[in-house]
Amino acid sequence: MSGRCVRSLGRIAALADKEVRHVLRDPRTLYLALVMPLLMLLLFGFGVSFDLDHLPIAVVDHDHSEASRGLHQRLAADDLFDDLHTLSDVAGAERALVAGEVLMVVVIERGFSRALALGRDAHVQLLIDGSDNSSAVQARSRAELAVRALAVSLAIGAGQRTASTTLIEARSFTRFNPEGRSAIFLVPGIAAYVLAMMAVLLTALTVAREWERGSMMQLFATPVGRLEIVVGKLLPYLVLGALAVLLVLAAGGIVFDVPFRGSAPTLMLLALLFLIGMLGQGLLISVITRNQMVATQVAAMSSMLPSLLLSGFVFPIANMPTALQWLSRVVPARYFVAGLRGVLLRGNGIAELWPEALLLTGFASLMLGLSTLRFQRTIA
Repeated sequence: MSGRCVRSLGRIAALADKEVRHVLRDPRTLYLALVMPLLMLLLFGFGVSFDLDHLPIAVVDHDHSEASRGLHQRLAADDLFDDLHTLSDVAGAERALVAGEVLMVVVIERGFSRALALGRDAHVQLLIDGSDNSSAVQARSRAELAVRALAVSLAIGAGQRTASTTLIEARSFTRFNPEGRSAIFLVPGIAAYVLAMMAVLLTALTVAREWERGSMMQLFATPVGRLEIVVGKLLPYLVLGALAVLLVLAAGGIVFDVPFRGSAPTLMLLALLFLIGMLGQGLLISVITRNQMVATQVAAMSSMLPSLLLSGFVFPIANMPTALQWLSRVVPARYFVAGLRGVLLRGNGIAELWPEALLLTGFASLMLGLSTLRFQRTIA
């Protein structure tokens, strides 16, 4: 190694040591890097859930037959439904819906059992509160399934084996998340979201803080180059980010039982590339704004919203308008979310995730390059 490289590495190490001292003197930085991601993971993990159960419904039974009681029992046995009220009339059902006491009212018409016995259409009304569309769709689907299952069981019990009651069994096997738990799906996205926000905010304050304190002019008086400054300032926060990744993944595995089925080296590579890119983005913001307050605002807006809305964390990218799908291609969290789900849930390695690694490498290189180019050794 040449003497020039040794001197450059020495300057980078000195800058990194200086930045470490800043971090240790400011407990807010340690909180932002290590405590906030863990708290946000737990908050989102417990607070955001697509698992539906214990939905309050009611039944209005005008038939008072064995068949209507059978339908009532099938609904009561379903884990999706809870607080199964029995109401006397439709007017009471309307009042319960308006008051928000129940999500759905099942109205069993008179002649329900007779129609089933004669093989005719038996009518059941489902009055559903559509203000919560996701819950409404689930409740309607399960109630319709209970009605069809009752009709088939009664037909089979009566010895009717017509084409309409002949059963075709479809066996489905859900891979990677057989229980359908939303935490398994959400935690990788939450991890990418909180790490993106944390990394950008960390470095968005570094150079801006130097400008506001006037220490940047002292740095210009040294022989340290622009790239050395950028690398020296990034290294301590990269270590903090790596620790935050380990904490978040450990919490996801311990608290939410998120599996780890894939390649650990692949996950480490994707995490480091993602962190370098997001830290570089924060540093670029810091270099441009030269003001901590403005840098914080820009960092929050440029990291939080794209990582939440355009990464596939909550909303499937394929369902977005074409313009937003193209815009999501420049959001690094999109590729990190795909990588985390691939490694943790599907057992992927670098053979399957090399496109994500390549795109994250490109983003990281772009951010570091722009940060270095924009870092001018001038006071004005």
